[in-house]
Amino acid sequence: MNSKVFLAVRILLGLFVLVFGLNKFLNFLPPPGDLPDAAITYFGAVSSTYTLKLVAIVEILAGLALILNKYGALMAVILMSVSVNVVLFHATLAQAGIGPGLGLLILNIVVLIGYKDRYKDLLRP
Repeated sequence: MNSKVFLAVRILLGLFVLVFGLNKFLNFLPPPGDLPDAAITYFGAVSSTYTLKLVAIVEILAGLALILNKYGALMAVILMSVSVNVVLFHATLAQAGIGPGLGLLILNIVVLIGYKDRYKDLLRP
């Protein structure tokens, strides 16, 4: 992959997850307008167990790692679980907002492909 394209995608993904991770603590982005009742119930459940705060910490650490290119390959793998869960949440509970989730997943996959040389030893039979 072209190093300039990878740099741009890596920083874009880092900024994306950093902003959304910080938003879970600082609430500077407006909340989504119309969420179905099932999605509201889901958020109520994960909020009461501090799961969203843990996800926010993972997003902030991943964002900083990707922007600074320190442990970026590791954090891209860890961030994949967040990306898949965002897409699954929107696919099953709130289909209207799936666009940014798909964007997150695509950016994460592109970054994983960019770091593929770092994973060769892990994937060797």
